[in-house]
Amino acid sequence: MNLDEAIKQVGDCAARMNELYGKVVFDEWAIVSLAQHKARVLAYGGDRNDVFLQNFASDLGPLRNELLNDKYGIGDFEFARNGAGTKFEAFMVVGEGIYLVCNNTGSSMSEIAKDTRWLQAQVPFAELSDKVRSRPLAVSL
Repeated sequence: MNLDEAIKQVGDCAARMNELYGKVVFDEWAIVSLAQHKARVLAYGGDRNDVFLQNFASDLGPLRNELLNDKYGIGDFEFARNGAGTKFEAFMVVGEGIYLVCNNTGSSMSEIAKDTRWLQAQVPFAELSDKVRSRPLAVSL
């Protein structure tokens, strides 16, 4: 898929997750390329557009080691239970060296997961994972 398609898919996923959860699950997301060991934001949705990239390394927080681990393939994802504030709560591999990172700047995943609606709200995220597995994001940098 191309970047425009990926942005639409992420937006649709976020809207469906919010609907099923009854409130916003992730108030911030970004599609980021880490190709050639350089972080580049390809798309961003949230309120911190001006500072997102400059805080990217510190906001990886507990997901840093997982994100940089080669064991994850396209469509694989991970959640960080204790990411709080601007620390990222989730990532998904959406292309070769390209990641979707998601965040709730007001709650941690532990807090979000306490609500029983979280189980159903995960379904669109898993469906997005299946979509990128079959059609990974490809961009030329």
